[in-house]
Amino acid sequence: MELLDGKKVSNEIKDEIAAEVAKMKERGEKVPHLAAVLVGNDGASLTYVGSKVRSCERIGFESTLVQLPSTTSEIELLNKIEELNQNEDIDGFIIQLPLPPQINEQKVLLAVDPDKDVDGFHPTNFGKMALDMSTFIPATPFGILELLERYKVDTQGKHTVVIGRSHIVGRPMSILMGRKGWPGNSTVTLTHSRTKNITQIISQADIVISALGVPNFLKAEMVKDDAVVIDVGITRVPDESKPRGYRITGDVDFENVSKKASFITPVPGGVGPMTIAMLLKNTLLARERHRASKA
Repeated sequence: MELLDGKKVSNEIKDEIAAEVAKMKERGEKVPHLAAVLVGNDGASLTYVGSKVRSCERIGFESTLVQLPSTTSEIELLNKIEELNQNEDIDGFIIQLPLPPQINEQKVLLAVDPDKDVDGFHPTNFGKMALDMSTFIPATPFGILELLERYKVDTQGKHTVVIGRSHIVGRPMSILMGRKGWPGNSTVTLTHSRTKNITQIISQADIVISALGVPNFLKAEMVKDDAVVIDVGITRVPDESKPRGYRITGDVDFENVSKKASFITPVPGGVGPMTIAMLLKNTLLARERHRASKA
């Protein structure tokens, strides 16, 4: 069994991006600028955004945190997004989800300029991804592809089973694993809460990508020997023995599944760090595109 070490690979990617930024500075070019919009003070969201801001500092990006109260109205948020769309200094920005109940998430994501949508959530970017065109790939699926590539995991002709059909992970992952090229060229089955015989389907998979959000859902008896297992699940499970009162648990029963898998991601330290690294990579790509469009 080989561990797909997202922490290690994400640090390598950050070092590569930092080297690119250093060259930009030497040439007297503007460095990439990432903004994050946070509505309210959800604990997990604050942690994620803080991590993104620190990563920007480490690699030499400029970053802006736009923090709005939880009482912010939909129109106020849409006005703020329009400001960011028009601000030429900002190359890309993200809207940290979830949003408070008074705000329509879909309307907000549609308002983001696709050329600054470094999360890759806008329908324009999603459509381009589905058609194999150059675009921003959603950060978590992008991170999974990068892990598979850097660890030279063979995906061609393999049976990939994706568990979960969210627009952020499951659905894009199913499209990307079936695309021409590598990582890709696999035969994909997309499963979800309504799938019948899900255990039987998973047991046939060469590659399992679980993005369900159910702690320890994937048991050892459900996967075949030498399967590649990617765990996207991140759930806070109450645990009084931990200083914070909880532990982070993935979808996979890691202790037992790891004995059968050929490759497996840990939680934490697997897909999570890769998501932030690929968000930064998308921001670098956005800066390069904006520079090219002005040339």
